[in-house]
Amino acid sequence: NMKQTMWLENHTLGTDFILMGLFSQSKHPTLLCSVIFIIFMVALIGNATLILLIQRDSHLHTPMYFFISQLSLMDMMYISVTVPKMLLDQVTGTHSISTPSCGIQMFLYVTLVGTEFFLLAAMSYDRFVAICHPLRYPILMNHRVCILLVTVCWFLGSIDGFMLTPITMNFPFCKSREIQHFFCEVPALMKLSCSDTSVYETVMYLCCVLMLLIPITVISGSYSLILLTVHRMNSATGRRKAFATCSSHMAVVILFYGAAIYTYMLPSSYHTTEKDMIVSVVYTILTPVLNPLIYSLRNKDVTAALKKVLWEELVLANLQK
Repeated sequence: NMKQTMWLENHTLGTDFILMGLFSQSKHPTLLCSVIFIIFMVALIGNATLILLIQRDSHLHTPMYFFISQLSLMDMMYISVTVPKMLLDQVTGTHSISTPSCGIQMFLYVTLVGTEFFLLAAMSYDRFVAICHPLRYPILMNHRVCILLVTVCWFLGSIDGFMLTPITMNFPFCKSREIQHFFCEVPALMKLSCSDTSVYETVMYLCCVLMLLIPITVISGSYSLILLTVHRMNSATGRRKAFATCSSHMAVVILFYGAAIYTYMLPSSYHTTEKDMIVSVVYTILTPVLNPLIYSLRNKDVTAALKKVLWEELVLANLQK
């Protein structure tokens, strides 16, 4: 029996990873856990509300809102990939994650983040066409084009997932099974490998440069042309509207890309466990909350749609009485 127990212990310890998590670093884990739970719920409710509003209100059936609803869907998915597991671990006190689960979490996460990079580029292109070529906008950004753009975004994101996940998960891990992170992120797992990962890190760096350079080029190109067009505009309201739309988009872009550049493109000497976790919190937990706030609160169409839906519900409720 003793032998069996020892074998089981060794065997399970050998295959499972331990996620050290955010809370091990915190002086007030329960408070932090509650705050993250609230943020998680706000992100889910905010993004779901935005998707439902866009679906229900025919005024919002435009390419811009189609992309925003896709962004909300991605945000809901990727906050759900990391946060529930982390909160559950804290509540139950188990911090282990099996190798297959770790691989699945990594694949989903990398795919969703990669897809969002390209989606933000597609959104900036959409704004460029709307502001710089308003007359040709209905033709250039018809429904088929939007579907095609989103499909390409998902495809490119999944390439990232299919490339990075199998390679990372196939490295021998013999140092320790303790991941100094709250989910299975590529750089955090690389630190546990006992083989030389420098070639892979270089390839990953180049891959991420490409993954980031293409969207960043599209985004900066689109916004430069938008700024030129806005500058030439005679009407002050036109300028204000263009700036409002673009500044909210830029806020999301800067947050998201900044965190990604830090995580995947800075050499490992710049990284510390604390810094890595803070940066990951920014783009896994905070960005999904900020997106619906940035896109809806600063947007008259969305607030109008929300008022309309709430009013309809109120009227219905009164009629049923």
